[in-house]
Amino acid sequence: MSLYVDTSALMKGYVDEVDSDECESILRNDRQWITAEHTFVEGQSVLGRVLEGYDLADALDMFVANWSSMVVVDLDHETSKRAAEYAVALKVRALDALHLAAAHRAGAPRVPFVTYDVRLAIAARALGWTVLGG
Repeated sequence: MSLYVDTSALMKGYVDEVDSDECESILRNDRQWITAEHTFVEGQSVLGRVLEGYDLADALDMFVANWSSMVVVDLDHETSKRAAEYAVALKVRALDALHLAAAHRAGAPRVPFVTYDVRLAIAARALGWTVLGG
């Protein structure tokens, strides 16, 4: 099995937050992680906002190293088109719509969707998807 993992879930492995232990348990149970291309930028942006110094450098190094083991969904025109449809229909933010479209392309609803973003979890559930985390 695989898991679609959004940025909010991935960051729990680099930043000690509420629900980090729960998230790490979910992710440990299935090491086949799928995410979208924009997660590469979004994740590093989050780390840059919440960490500094050696903690930031270490987290960035780990994130980039781990990136190569993830299955990354390309944000091609069809995926972007579906994201735009989700953005309008579900009234979600652009980056969230991109996660939803990428997860759809990766096999959702058969592939569980891991998120700790409440609004994104609500949108994924509205699509009838299995949501782990949030």
